[in-house]
Amino acid sequence: MILKTILLSAVELAQPTVPPSGVNTEGLADFLRSFFAPLFLVIVSVVALFFLFTREITRFVQFIILAIAIGVIFYVPNIIEVTAKAIAGALGISGG
Repeated sequence: MILKTILLSAVELAQPTVPPSGVNTEGLADFLRSFFAPLFLVIVSVVALFFLFTREITRFVQFIILAIAIGVIFYVPNIIEVTAKAIAGALGISGG
């Protein structure tokens, strides 16, 4: 009886399923930003405190500048697209 149930479940799981007609990715970037923002801030805070307590001020300043740059790149909406278009325009490349 148990073996029969297991086999029927296995056969049912092995049946091909219809793939979804379209994947809705609206709001995915906002979700990922809201998910990773607290994690990013915690990691930056812990590392910054480590540099401060070990009195490595030069590394602390370098780390803070790097963290701010990474934060701007990933958390300002459309910054990568705008930057890429600006660089392409400066190089004389027109969008096609």
